[in-house]
Amino acid sequence: MQPGHHEEAAPERVLRGRRGWWFLGAGGIARLGLEHVLRDGTVLPEPERRLRELGLYTRRLPAAYALTVLTSTGCNLGCEYCFQNTGRDPDGGTRPPRIAQARLASDTITAILQFTDRQMAMAGLDKLHLTLFGGEPLLNPRGCLELLDRAGGHGMTSASMLSNLTLLTPPLAERLSDRGLTSVQVTFDGDRDDHDQIRVRRSGDGTFDAIVHNVRLASEITPLRWLLRVNVHVGNHLGIDALIDRLASALDPSRCTLYLAPVAVMGSGYPETGASAADYIRWHRRAIEAGFSVPRPRAAAPCQTCGYQGGRYGAVVSADGTLSSCWEAAGRPEWKVGTAREGYLPGGMADDRWVTCLGHGRPARRPAAFSDQDIIDAALLDQLSEVGRL
Repeated sequence: MQPGHHEEAAPERVLRGRRGWWFLGAGGIARLGLEHVLRDGTVLPEPERRLRELGLYTRRLPAAYALTVLTSTGCNLGCEYCFQNTGRDPDGGTRPPRIAQARLASDTITAILQFTDRQMAMAGLDKLHLTLFGGEPLLNPRGCLELLDRAGGHGMTSASMLSNLTLLTPPLAERLSDRGLTSVQVTFDGDRDDHDQIRVRRSGDGTFDAIVHNVRLASEITPLRWLLRVNVHVGNHLGIDALIDRLASALDPSRCTLYLAPVAVMGSGYPETGASAADYIRWHRRAIEAGFSVPRPRAAAPCQTCGYQGGRYGAVVSADGTLSSCWEAAGRPEWKVGTAREGYLPGGMADDRWVTCLGHGRPARRPAAFSDQDIIDAALLDQLSEVGRL
């Protein structure tokens, strides 16, 4: 098996909008008239030729290498459904066993950056996007700050962080921003009451108000942008309208992107997503009218990190320097595909361990795409076009 074996094609999508058709290709989005597409979604030859001339069928290569680093594998929360848990709390509480503890140290940062230099050279890239990940990355603020500071000398042009945000203070936010952090993603599991039943501290206390408070304070003193991921499932979907309104009143929507993510929270007894296409269409409109950004629908494409074997355009490195193909596999020895010091395992030794966020190599951890996802995405494109955001 050669590198790239799991690379996914990026087939175009043709969606029926309110006043025509939307074409989503590897190279971008275009609007087509009713006369340009057959009823089954087939683009007619002349419009297709024009789309090809515009490069909309051509996948653009990544502009920057995508490096994800776990600065700590520990976490101060006790969410039952976390993919990094290795089992349930035997006492039925909020302290599930987790992957092995590790913290990023200076010598490992050196090895990671040297490894990244080699990978970027092979890819022909001179820009780097760094993602701070965990566990909870802010359990190791020193590691976060040192990595950001040193990555600045290795082509870093942007940096993001995935955090539960319960540990973010204004001084720390300012220091992270000053060292190049540009955006932060945090997850909400529904409105306050639903969220506080799921995303809990290891003491069992909820986290909703602390997250909102910390985002608000950090926004006052930094230019950080926020990606608010909202997990949607059958246990919380009835409160999503109220959540959007609550976040809009508490935060600055112009600084936030709101992403609605259908999930199956198996550990909490919620195997289905619960919501309908009409729900998602309403929520998107509500978010847009409140001033939030929402992610644009896109053509299918391989993940920059795990969609290509051998770390061609991105890599995931755990706090101890272990390489994994995907962030979901980080911290698990059975999915180790190399080390930052030695590189990826040679030959085909990593093939059976190369798992992806699309489920290659093991069952996917998320529900299958909605059968009506095209309906949701077409409506969203219509909405974005109406307000001039395309």
